[in-house]
Amino acid sequence: MLPLPRPCVDRCRTRLVRVVLWLFLVAISAVAPVRAGGIAGVKTVFILMFENHDWSTIRETNFCPYLNTVLLPQAAWAEHYYNPTNNHPSEPNYLWLVSGTNFGIKNDKAPSVNGQTTTNHLAFLLDRAGVPWKTYQEDISGTDLPLINRGEYAVRHNPFMFFASVTNDSKYCLAHVRPMPELFRDLTNGTLPRFNFIVPNLTNDMHNLTPGSASTRLQGDQWMSRVIPQIQASSAYQDGGAIFITWDEGVGESSDGPIGFILLSPFGRGGGYHNTLHYTHSSTLRTVQEIFQVQPFLGDAANGIDLADLFQNPQLQLEGVPGTASWRVLATGLGQGRPQELQGSADLRSWTPIATRSVTNGVARWDLPGAAVTTRFYRVMESH
Repeated sequence: MLPLPRPCVDRCRTRLVRVVLWLFLVAISAVAPVRAGGIAGVKTVFILMFENHDWSTIRETNFCPYLNTVLLPQAAWAEHYYNPTNNHPSEPNYLWLVSGTNFGIKNDKAPSVNGQTTTNHLAFLLDRAGVPWKTYQEDISGTDLPLINRGEYAVRHNPFMFFASVTNDSKYCLAHVRPMPELFRDLTNGTLPRFNFIVPNLTNDMHNLTPGSASTRLQGDQWMSRVIPQIQASSAYQDGGAIFITWDEGVGESSDGPIGFILLSPFGRGGGYHNTLHYTHSSTLRTVQEIFQVQPFLGDAANGIDLADLFQNPQLQLEGVPGTASWRVLATGLGQGRPQELQGSADLRSWTPIATRSVTNGVARWDLPGAAVTTRFYRVMESH
């Protein structure tokens, strides 16, 4: 086999031994870092929506014990995620998440007033690409089109109901807009679609304070503690899932944030990683479009920065002079708390284990004394 002209990277999964394989093939002469797509491999997306709280009121509050003590240590999150500038109240933000625009809407009026005839929205692109999708809405019946508020269900939190291409065909609409209990059935039965937009009712989404409750935040946190473990236990999550948790807007329908954005995924950086990049709902939409490879980018998603930094971003680099006593292999952007085994090969067919390292802050390093190195290619296996 001829030497590789440049570093290359591939990744695969095998259910048989339940490992995720991060494959890095590097010619000895290569010293440039190798980068894998940060969101490659994600198959199923869950978006969980909450209401009207700045991140500062969620992070490290006693009213969100599950989020802060259970979720964040295993998650990656954004410190500077905002709703689009001056985009209030709720409805314009829900519309933005699936279309990249608010269509000039600045109120919470029903679809009978604010309905749109355009097909420039995510559901249309997913359908065209053959990507199954559903929105699971708490407290809808599942037998009639939920076009108006009813009890704790708020139609302004169901952006798909504002598009005629979804609602004009009642059979099609009812197949995609389903009650929350069916989420748990689909998780258990393995019948979940690839894109899932999940909206609690007005009590559980941190909007309405229940009489006698200490906080709307506590209500939402308790809902998360019941629902998220069921998602994480599913094959859809474990085999390439990504949970996006976010809020529609800042506190009091006047603040743009920062609001919360939390990523849970086998492909996420995890371990409490967080960044200060500037994100908006356009970032979430762009990332979803990138994951499912549906184009063109909708509205402001064309301008948003995607969320790839919150995902594992593996790179493999050779340091020092190959063949000498002081050169090494450095792997960065790895998952936290998982052993990493460096392997070597002379022909890309037979691989020999060299050493296993733990990960500290996403980094693993292997020193390679010159006399021990007889291979031309290296890969790192990350076990789950």
